[in-house]
Amino acid sequence: MPKNSKVTLGLPNNDPVTESVADLLTLAEPLDYKSSRMSMGLSPGAQPAMGKGLLPSPGDEEGRPAWNSKLQYILAQVGFSVGLGNVWRFPYLCQKNGGGAYLVPYFILLILIGIPLFFLELAVGQRIRRGSIGVWNYVYPQLGGIGVSSLMVCGFVGLYYNVIIGWSIFYFFQSFQYPLPWAECPIRVVNGSQAIIEPECEKSSATTYFWYRQTLNITSTIEDSGGLNWRMTLSLFAAWLIVCLAVIKGIQSSGKVMYFSSLFPYVVLICFLVRGLMLKGSVDGIAHMFTPKLEKMLEPQVWREAATQVFFALGLGFGGVIAFSSYNKRDNNCHFDAALVSIINFITSILATLVVFAVLGFKANIMNEKCVVENAEKILGYLNTGVLSHDLIPPHVNFSHLSAVDYQEMYGVIKTVKEDSFSQLGLDPCLLEDELNKAVQGTGLAFIAFTEAMTHFPASPFWSVMFFFMLINLGLGSMIGTMTGITTPVLDAFPKIRKEFLCVGCCIVAFFCGLLFVQRSGNYFVTMFDDYSAGLPLTVVVILENISVAWIYGTKRFMQDLEDMLGFRPYSFYFYMWKYVSPACLIVLIIATVIEMAVSPAGYNAWVEELASEKFLSYPPWALGVAYSLIIAAMLPLPCVFIARHFNLLSDGSNKLSVSYRKGMTKDLSGLEEENESRFILSKGTPSPSPSPMPSHRPYLGPGGAQEMTNTAGYGTGTPTKTGYQNIHSPESEL
Repeated sequence: MPKNSKVTLGLPNNDPVTESVADLLTLAEPLDYKSSRMSMGLSPGAQPAMGKGLLPSPGDEEGRPAWNSKLQYILAQVGFSVGLGNVWRFPYLCQKNGGGAYLVPYFILLILIGIPLFFLELAVGQRIRRGSIGVWNYVYPQLGGIGVSSLMVCGFVGLYYNVIIGWSIFYFFQSFQYPLPWAECPIRVVNGSQAIIEPECEKSSATTYFWYRQTLNITSTIEDSGGLNWRMTLSLFAAWLIVCLAVIKGIQSSGKVMYFSSLFPYVVLICFLVRGLMLKGSVDGIAHMFTPKLEKMLEPQVWREAATQVFFALGLGFGGVIAFSSYNKRDNNCHFDAALVSIINFITSILATLVVFAVLGFKANIMNEKCVVENAEKILGYLNTGVLSHDLIPPHVNFSHLSAVDYQEMYGVIKTVKEDSFSQLGLDPCLLEDELNKAVQGTGLAFIAFTEAMTHFPASPFWSVMFFFMLINLGLGSMIGTMTGITTPVLDAFPKIRKEFLCVGCCIVAFFCGLLFVQRSGNYFVTMFDDYSAGLPLTVVVILENISVAWIYGTKRFMQDLEDMLGFRPYSFYFYMWKYVSPACLIVLIIATVIEMAVSPAGYNAWVEELASEKFLSYPPWALGVAYSLIIAAMLPLPCVFIARHFNLLSDGSNKLSVSYRKGMTKDLSGLEEENESRFILSKGTPSPSPSPMPSHRPYLGPGGAQEMTNTAGYGTGTPTKTGYQNIHSPESEL
């Protein structure tokens, strides 16, 4: 205020304009906290757009990158959430846990846990426009370790996840030949003249041999490193090079990559489904898949595995969801996004399951026919040597065209008549159901079972190229989200770092750390990291996210923030999910996970070359120490940050808030101080002789709407002055 103004000099003020201003300041309407300029990020004097109370002005966002379109953002979220687990984990769980019956607990838990928590992460990222570290520092600084733990888990998962992409790259290039290199067992020449089939391959299968021996060249134990596998090292380098190029420019580069990497897998899955349905036995696989075993729904293990799959399918807790959402406009309808991405993820899992079991049904028929032929030859041998009588063979059976039904009939007769000596004959029942029940998941599905099925496809190299190119794109979409979950919080905290240097540096460090996984024993470390680095830490991270928003910040206040941000109030369903149901489900999941880890022996499936089969081995003490250190390292930031901030050993992160937020906060603070100074001075002047038409003064209500916010300083007056900016540094002040 000018120093020579009448108000400042205390001169009589008969100016009607000045008097009306005095009346306005003295008898002001209560300040609406939710529509305050500080809450909306507007400059003093600016007017919010109708229905967009939380929408910031375009120039007020510190030049933060933004998505080019809504489609690009949706594809990025879909690419991150839809990954390799949808193709090789969900079908396995569906088969293992009751077929079609498994879809019921999965869908229920998707509604109770998946969509509400996915919506929560989208909303806080979009509102605060920060990465995982900045968001949780802002919501509740003492739980700022949530963001650091998310970053740690992203780092651990990214290290081994990109190794899987490297394996897919190797198989992709190996597919450009006919016949496929894993179609037949290799021949070994002995003594320079005698040719024999490789014994390890003959005892297992061609695809199994190619995976364990020619691809991984695996050792028999985790203790024998075996040195680096140079082919896998080159594949890993190629994988990190692709990821680096995709994320080097932030969302400007990764967003464009997502148009292809997110959509191409659906083209391949649909092509595989159409081709698979044309194969003999595909309907058997699909029928077996969706035949519900309702009794399985009563088993707690089924619900635990369904909850875990929902949890990881959407990428909750990794920080990638928050990071992607932070590049949105604040009025974006993230509620619609949460439902859309979750449903797309679920439909993709169903589509992948149809494809997998159509192909595995075809493979099961091939293997069953092979079994019938081999056992029919055994029976013919027994008939020729007189071990079995010709009277045991039904007259309509023709050995030259023996069907599975005829073999089953013949097998039943022989088993009944030769009951005492039947086991010595070594005949197999050759049941299609047994082949379909051979559940495989993960690398066993992608690199053994599926590749074996594709060797029987017409034009098998084409389908193999398509399949592994799909896996590369699925993995790339998830890796882009994982890398964004790492780089965005770091760039938010240290804005002077160039994103190009950060991305290249992260990829170089990750490549050298990833050499652990491309040793000959590297597959065992991939299994260890997959089992221990993410499961329990991520569950703890997400429940703390839920608690910090629903119980510390306040569910009612968060719902109000969402109403201001979205322009409508979300369903009350979310209130009860965030407040009660989701935390309860997550607590049960944590308890079940801890019990599972305590009860199940800690170990890995080792490939024994002499036996040409897998054998379960327990981890040696040092490996067990590494496994548990992964859990501790991922969760350690949570108590460390809490203790450091509780005892004021660490800044609360307020100096790391966005530039636009700090600018808006400073402007609002100066505006409030000026307003209170004017009110104090004008109160000493001559009151207006006529009553003001303004309504009587009511005190300012705080965020909760129930208590007055009081400035104890009072600016030299005898009575406290009601203001609303004393609590601006509190994490509960707004979202």
